Amino acid sequence: MSYGLLKGKRGIIFGALDENSIAWKVAMKCHEEGAKFTLTNAPIALRMGEINKLASHCGAEVIPADATSVEELEKLVARSTEVLGGKIDFILHSIGMSPNVRKNRPYEDLNYDFYQKTLDISALSFHKVMHVAYKNDAMNEYGSIVALTYIAAQRIFPDYTDMADAKSTLESIARGFGYRFAKKAKVRVNTISQSPTVTTAGKGIAGFNAFIDFAEKLSPLGNATGEDCANYCVSLFSDFTRKVTMQNLYHDGGFSSTGFTEDLMRKLEEGNS
Repeated sequence: MSYGLLKGKRGIIFGALDENSIAWKVAMKCHEEGAKFTLTNAPIALRMGEINKLASHCGAEVIPADATSVEELEKLVARSTEVLGGKIDFILHSIGMSPNVRKNRPYEDLNYDFYQKTLDISALSFHKVMHVAYKNDAMNEYGSIVALTYIAAQRIFPDYTDMADAKSTLESIARGFGYRFAKKAKVRVNTISQSPTVTTAGKGIAGFNAFIDFAEKLSPLGNATGEDCANYCVSLFSDFTRKVTMQNLYHDGGFSSTGFTEDLMRKLEEGNS
């Protein structure tokens, strides 16, 4: 069911790769709610994914851009405002990658060149995106910028390794830039701390399926799905959340506030019997 929450709004969506991507689901929901937007990802990711199918469904233009390059982001923002016919109302930053995780390097023995790449792709790119939008006055008043994060920014999840550092930096950037963007143009900046979600990126983390089961049993409402996250993003892009900014918003079925549950107790007792 569509409510027309984003009718007349324009946006840029980073990170849609395939149907498993949260960004893909956000794009579908934004289209359903009446928004126009461009889709973007790194050129290599575009070759690997199926983004043209999404673009065709949503009537969106695909604009390749390396989010770690300010020059390419300048071109992306300029082209997006041209294609969409005006300033931007919302941006989704759904970007994250760790070469150390992909190569199974433990946190205590990171490759530091990889580590810098993790931070650049997964966190500093968020600063660069906002830097370009801010400098070029590309956002409408009460526009909304959202980045996806994870609770490993606050708590230890050993297999998340240097991505946890990147997410912590990402959340700090949201506060630092959120203050400045609000003062300049009343633009909102928030992060969504999402449940573990089955995506192409998530599958690369060791023990991921077991952890999804654990999180499901710890969360009183169960894990939030990618579709649930898309709905939440739409609410933050809409005019109903005009005074919400600089927040890290947990979207995890209650996981972040729950210490233990009966379901987990039963599972442990079964394992010990």
